[in-house]
Amino acid sequence: MHDNWQPGAWPILDYDASRKALIEPQYESGADVAIPECCVVCFFSDQIALLAQEGQVRQVAALRSESGEHPVYLLARNGCEVTLFHPGVGAPLAAGLLEEVIALGCNRFVVCGGAGVLDRAISRGHLLVPKTAVRDEGTSYHYLPPSREVSASPEALASIEGVLAQRGIASLRTKTWTTDALYRETAARIAARRAEGCLCVEMECAALFAVAQFRGVPLGAVLYGGDDVSGDVWDRRDWIDQHDVRRQLIYLAADAALNL
Repeated sequence: MHDNWQPGAWPILDYDASRKALIEPQYESGADVAIPECCVVCFFSDQIALLAQEGQVRQVAALRSESGEHPVYLLARNGCEVTLFHPGVGAPLAAGLLEEVIALGCNRFVVCGGAGVLDRAISRGHLLVPKTAVRDEGTSYHYLPPSREVSASPEALASIEGVLAQRGIASLRTKTWTTDALYRETAARIAARRAEGCLCVEMECAALFAVAQFRGVPLGAVLYGGDDVSGDVWDRRDWIDQHDVRRQLIYLAADAALNL
């Protein structure tokens, strides 16, 4: 039996509040697996591969998409274990894999990744903690009613900032710009996002925040300043080569997840 939902003029704004979908994530996540409730959503594939080579993580499950297999690992940290997985790149895949990991049993999340900076004064490797994300992508509109922004979970935000403060690590609380189109970050759009308070740009936060709100789980993110898109010319700043920052950010995210 269908509810009274009707499409409107713009499909992206056609929010349907129904809690049940035709395909639910537990159907995709496969076998029943016992994994820790605390989870690090990590965008650093290089560091995950190194952790596996070093024997610091062990695989306990695998999610699957047309991109291939997406392993789910356990990472030991301070006498505890946390779940660790790479969510893929882009809002749709990241949201879908987050759904499946929630279905597996995880319910507390900290995301770690990198982001382009919209202010050249933000040094490469400086940490950014998004409080809100501008919803310039499509996935979040399937989870929450239309709005300009979506917020990180307050408890996850507090946990991340608490861990950083304990270690004396400087960070900036900010608004982030989530976009689907990395090759359409035009000068006018960059200027507009910067004017409304965004200090960085990435492709997944708004969707991940929205899924977390819809599913009722805490989720926050900590990012590091990467390439610079604030000027007339794109500055790569060799941001992917920040191996020490990327590794330490995984551990910081794990500690923040465990504190939730």
